[in-house]
Amino acid sequence: MLLSAAIIKALFVGYRSDFQSALSNTPTSWQSVATEVPSSTASNTYGWLGQFPQFREWVGDRVLKDMAAHGYSIKNKDWESSVEVLRTDIEDDNVGVYKPLFQEMGRAAKAQPDELVFGLIKAGRTTLCYDGQNFFDTDHPVYPNVDGTGAAVLVSNSDVDLAARPNNPIWYLFDTSRAIKPILFQNRKSPVLTGMTDLNDESVFMRNSFRFGADSRNNVGFGFWQFAYASNQPLTAANYAAARAAMKSFKADGGRPLGITPNTLVVPPQLEAAARKLLIKDENGGNEWAGSATLVESSWLS
Repeated sequence: MLLSAAIIKALFVGYRSDFQSALSNTPTSWQSVATEVPSSTASNTYGWLGQFPQFREWVGDRVLKDMAAHGYSIKNKDWESSVEVLRTDIEDDNVGVYKPLFQEMGRAAKAQPDELVFGLIKAGRTTLCYDGQNFFDTDHPVYPNVDGTGAAVLVSNSDVDLAARPNNPIWYLFDTSRAIKPILFQNRKSPVLTGMTDLNDESVFMRNSFRFGADSRNNVGFGFWQFAYASNQPLTAANYAAARAAMKSFKADGGRPLGITPNTLVVPPQLEAAARKLLIKDENGGNEWAGSATLVESSWLS
C-alpha cells in the first residue's frame, strides 16, 4: 500500500472508533460509591467538608455560625496510554492486528476510575481525609459544639483488626443515598485519543512508526467519613447488623444525628458469595437483611 495523508487519516478514524466503542461499552461500578466532581483547575479544595447543613425554627435573625475550616485538597493527576503502529504494517495492509490494542486502550481508560476509586477505598486505613485522620479510623473527632469547638469525642468507623484477624478480607458499608457519596472522583479531563500521523513526523523518520495515545486528568479523594464503615469481622448477619448500628449512631458536631442510611455493601471477590447470601432473600424467607443494601463487588479490593 502506498502511504498518503488521506490513508493515515482514515486509519486514525478507524482506530478512534475502536477506542471510543470500548470506552462507551465497558461497564464500571465506581459511580455507585463515588460522586463525580467537575474540575477546572489543577486542584480543588473542599473547605466545606465537615459541615452538615441543618434546619432550625426561624425565630428572629438567621443564625450564622463559623464552621471549623478544613483545607482538604485533591490535586489532579495526568494519565496516559500509548501505542506505536509500524509503518511497514500499514504498507503491508496489516493494520487490523492493532484493533484489539485500541479497544483495550478504550477499556482501560473507562475502567481507570474504578481502579482509582476502589484503590482509594482499599487504602482508606492509611490515607488521611478532611479531619486529619485516616478515612477508616478509630478516633475521628466529633465536637460538642456545631462550630467544631469543645472537647472532642473520638468516634470509630473501622472494625478492622489485622493483628487479630490477619487473613480476613475487609468489607465496607456505605451510605450512598446523599448528594455527596463517600468517595469523590474529581474529573478535570475525560479520556481522549490523539495521534501523531504526519508522514514527516520525527518518529516516522527515526523509528518507522506512527504514535497514538489516550490521556486524561483526574484524581480521587475522600468525602465524609461518616458515610462509610470498614470491617474484617466475618461477614455474618450479626456483624453486618453491628456495622449498620454503628453508622446509624454517627452524629455531626453539636450532637445532631446524621440520619445515616447504610445502603451499599462493597466487598472483594473473596466475599461475594457471603454477601449475596446475606442480602438475597432465602427460599424460607428467613434472611432479615435481604434487600437492605446494594451489593458492589470489585477485584480492585483484592
